[in-house]
Amino acid sequence: MTAGITDHWGVHRQTLEGHSDVVRAVAFSPDGKTLASASNDQTVQLWDAVTGIQQQTLEGHSDWVTAIAFSPDSKTLASASDDETVRLWDAATGIQQQTLEGHSSKVTAVAFSPDSKILASASNDRTVRLWDAVTGIQQQTLEGHSSKVTAVAFSPDSKILASASDDETVRLWDAVTGIQQQTLEGHSDVVRAVAFSPDSKTLASASDDETVRLWDAATGIQQQTLEGHSDWVTAIAFSPDSKMLASASNDRTVRLWDAVTGIQQQTLEGHSSKVTAVAFSSDGKTLASASNDQTVRLWDATTGAQLQIFQVNCFYTRLSFSKNGQYLETDQGLLSITLNLNALSYSREQKLANSCFSIKNNWIMRDGKSLLWLPIDYSATCKAVSGYTLVLGHASGQVTFYWFV
Repeated sequence: MTAGITDHWGVHRQTLEGHSDVVRAVAFSPDGKTLASASNDQTVQLWDAVTGIQQQTLEGHSDWVTAIAFSPDSKTLASASDDETVRLWDAATGIQQQTLEGHSSKVTAVAFSPDSKILASASNDRTVRLWDAVTGIQQQTLEGHSSKVTAVAFSPDSKILASASDDETVRLWDAVTGIQQQTLEGHSDVVRAVAFSPDSKTLASASDDETVRLWDAATGIQQQTLEGHSDWVTAIAFSPDSKMLASASNDRTVRLWDAVTGIQQQTLEGHSSKVTAVAFSSDGKTLASASNDQTVRLWDATTGAQLQIFQVNCFYTRLSFSKNGQYLETDQGLLSITLNLNALSYSREQKLANSCFSIKNNWIMRDGKSLLWLPIDYSATCKAVSGYTLVLGHASGQVTFYWFV
């Protein structure tokens, strides 16, 4: 581990010697206290996200570790590997709790149910498997897709699992019994995203066929086909009251739909490139959208009026409103949305909160400006952002923390 360094940009940097091979993934726990890193050296490392101190080395996999996920309660970590297994670890002590064996090809994704009780794993063997997240007992093998599984999502009540596939179908499964409840057929191209309404009654699916389809989550009956986009639909989100759906597309628009009738209520135009993420505020009154035009826009969810534009100088693929509604939490950092952009001055906290961190040509970029150059040995293979902390994984096996102080 190198000593912490604070430079004249106000960046405190610490490089940690942990892995002996390429770092494939880094992820923060939901409570923000722990960082996990996964590597080709067949291990997972746990780090204190505040101090950068290495807490645990998790050994057990016999091949590359390619995916990691924390349970919503931050107590358990799941790791997926090319060794065809998933392992469950106590996120506080690093003790291996379970080895989940059953897949016949490498495991590509893992996801916990909202109540943290069930783990779903997807594999190149075209199956999804459900496991008891406490005991590690395999509960079900979900077979039926004829091509790779592209997305999985649990209903908010944790009772149903939806899986989307390149086979152009969505399948609904009882998350407890594993019984396939429905095969949702209708799309004519790859299904990219699935999302349940907050009340768990409706499932939305988005496809490269330029449509969104609404399905009764209990019966699998198609309720509506939402047509209007002229290119792939990339993201979907329900309003908190489940009455409205937002869809984002490569056609540079966001569309708002009545989630019951399927009637299009608004077309939100303004972005100059594909729209990659959408999110409703907790009261359902405001919609945020992010685009490859490097802007985030806020819209009135009722009238469709554009409320504010933020030039962010980077690309967001994930958005959500903070609990207090003052920030957008993104995959690139925090974005303050209460800031008056025309103000002559604003606080340092607001400046940091509007900072977007990205990697381009071996430069750490902040707000589109070159901040720190990374030597070849420190090229980033993966990254994670939480608040004012940026973490990079490197091909050397090192993990570097950057705290913007």
